[in-house]
Amino acid sequence: MLTVEGIHTYYGLSHILFDVSLTVSKGEIVGLLGRNGAGKSTTMRSIAGLSAPRQGRITFNGESVAGTEGYVLVRKGIAYVPDDRRVFADLSVDDNLEITFRRTTAWTKDRVYGLFPALREIKGRRAGHLSGGEQQMLTIGRALMTSPELLLLDEPTEGLAPLIVRDLEQQILKLRDAGISMLLSEQNIKSAMRLIERAYVIDNGRIRFEGTVAELEANEEVKKKYLMV
Repeated sequence: MLTVEGIHTYYGLSHILFDVSLTVSKGEIVGLLGRNGAGKSTTMRSIAGLSAPRQGRITFNGESVAGTEGYVLVRKGIAYVPDDRRVFADLSVDDNLEITFRRTTAWTKDRVYGLFPALREIKGRRAGHLSGGEQQMLTIGRALMTSPELLLLDEPTEGLAPLIVRDLEQQILKLRDAGISMLLSEQNIKSAMRLIERAYVIDNGRIRFEGTVAELEANEEVKKKYLMV
């Protein structure tokens, strides 16, 4: 479904990603793991069309999409959930969902509220008055309203209490069961390992490891050197 081949991404003159390659197949949850500042968010932004790579290829469902504008990628089926959530603070929960609705039958507000019942109870509340966990549910719900095939989840558990994290993990697994593929960027390795099937470990803008969860679990050197596990 998604193939990233040897991308190099810059912020101005700063070279951030070096020859990054990864794949996500249909129905997979793939982890992009690493410390803060390792290059996870830049990788996500490169795929989402927010920081176009200067070199390399990105293909989605067989079509070259590197450098494509973000709003076009949304129409093609890629939705990005940023690490800083970026809810529309002055709008209600319901309006935040409505604003990204693509007028398809795949994902509607009722379906989002079915996935996140807590949001239905506060649908009239301004998003800026929500807790961190509620905002994260809303941000994912807003992305789902675009009816994506691929979700890019950037640090979804950051700043959340352990009980909220476990609830969110269950919702992510439900999305997988509903047929949505995901690339999951995380510093919370324990949480990620409960969700993903394969992992890429990134450090200083380079992929340092790729393999199954079992292979990563068994690799003490990689965990100690790059993940602080």
